[in-house]
Amino acid sequence: MAPKSDSAEAIVLNFVNEQNRPLNSQNVADSLQKFNLKKAGIQKALDNLADSGKISFKEYGKQKIYLARQDQFDIPNSEELNQMKEENAQVQQQLDEQKRAISEVEGEIKNLQSNLTLEQIRHKEAKLQKEVKEMEDKLVKLRKGVTLVRPEERKAIAEMYSEKLSQWRKRKRMFKDVWDAITENLPKDLKEFKEELGLEYDEDVGVSLQSFSGLLQHGKK
Repeated sequence: MAPKSDSAEAIVLNFVNEQNRPLNSQNVADSLQKFNLKKAGIQKALDNLADSGKISFKEYGKQKIYLARQDQFDIPNSEELNQMKEENAQVQQQLDEQKRAISEVEGEIKNLQSNLTLEQIRHKEAKLQKEVKEMEDKLVKLRKGVTLVRPEERKAIAEMYSEKLSQWRKRKRMFKDVWDAITENLPKDLKEFKEELGLEYDEDVGVSLQSFSGLLQHGKK
């Protein structure tokens, strides 16, 4: 009598046949947890199936190994195996072609997503046209000799520039006086000492007080 399809024996039998590989009771119990079957119940089902000849088993000491009965499976001959290999190769080729096609489509989607939408293009075009118009208006004023900076603004900027140069010159002189006093009798190499302290001269960062002073003297504001 065949076990009911929802019984523990039916579930275990179906699993053993599907796996068609050597299994012990722990393997089966771990794989059938979703059915809420206890290990003891699974062990009993395996033993009953083995006793009734529905599955095979071998004993290795205290360990029992269960296996689906092989006489229930159709074993292909060499010709059928060759045909299956050819079919498998064809399926694999189709799979590779599908993967390439999917990859190409994904690449196209990625390119499309990186492009601007029509609305975004129109918005950007309007913004650029506005910037061009502003620059053209400014260029027209410059060609006509229109002063874009008011005299009072120029004067304020020149005074601020002069004040910053004065402060720069003053701080540079103060540093030199302090540095000379500290290093007057210092036995260490001054360059190494400066590097240890993390100090940088104007020249180290590519600036020159004289060059900025020259701009003010020659009216290149």
